[in-house]
Amino acid sequence: MPLVTMKEVLQEAKEKQIGCGAFSVGNMEMVKGAIAAAEALQTPIILQIAEVRLPHSPLHMIGPLMVAAAKEAKVKVAVHLDHGTTMETIEQALEIGFTSVMFDGSTLPFAENIEMTKKVVKKAQCYGATMEAELGHVGGSEDGSHNQAILYTNPEEAHIFCEETGVDALAVAIGNAHGAYTAEPKLAFDVLEEIANVVPIPLVLHGGSGITDTDFQRCISLGVHKVNIATASFHGMVQAVEGYINKEEKHNYFDLSTAMVAGVCQNVTRHIEVFGTKYSNEI
Repeated sequence: MPLVTMKEVLQEAKEKQIGCGAFSVGNMEMVKGAIAAAEALQTPIILQIAEVRLPHSPLHMIGPLMVAAAKEAKVKVAVHLDHGTTMETIEQALEIGFTSVMFDGSTLPFAENIEMTKKVVKKAQCYGATMEAELGHVGGSEDGSHNQAILYTNPEEAHIFCEETGVDALAVAIGNAHGAYTAEPKLAFDVLEEIANVVPIPLVLHGGSGITDTDFQRCISLGVHKVNIATASFHGMVQAVEGYINKEEKHNYFDLSTAMVAGVCQNVTRHIEVFGTKYSNEI
């Protein structure tokens, strides 16, 4: 299967009324595990990495790996830069071959967010890439360095923002947060429904690790077609490594690598299955 744009896989998800998993990666094993799960379930996915992760996984190294893996996959795979904050990094990702980028101007004043997002949309279009933006404040932070307060996305502003910027997907804040939740999140489904009624493009749910299966499915039924998973995959890999190291046997790199791939694959498999299940009030 060819490397595809995020817009293509999100459109397919929207037509099928399911969610497409966007799985954050940080090394080769995470890439292999995510794609193995997608191929086993014959389901398109999005591979992504956030700009804040680049000190640990430099873009000039991890980026080409992600793109090459996507090109060789047996299912459609889009490669996405998550939470891009600088034009320099966004341009670098596009040059490497990423088929989608996100500009996160959610902390900027509304007018400034629009202006900066328009510039990134124009740049992405030059590469034929998909563009995602964020409106409102998703809680927490990608790297756990701070705890940003949640500010719900305003439906009226969301309508104006999408019309003026021409983005392909919009990340919304409805009570979701990055990182591990300290308590069960209470999602504002009424706000999500209002946004979906005035925004025609696919919506994105960040901070997916820790949200219940039922809430995932309800969000998808209300217009979310990209669901981000990061923390759960990193935890799944670490747990698999701990399980391998705790075995009373001689350890080696190759079995360690296999354990990492399996840990990620298991987590991605579970989430793909959840995202592809229709919401029911009886769940």
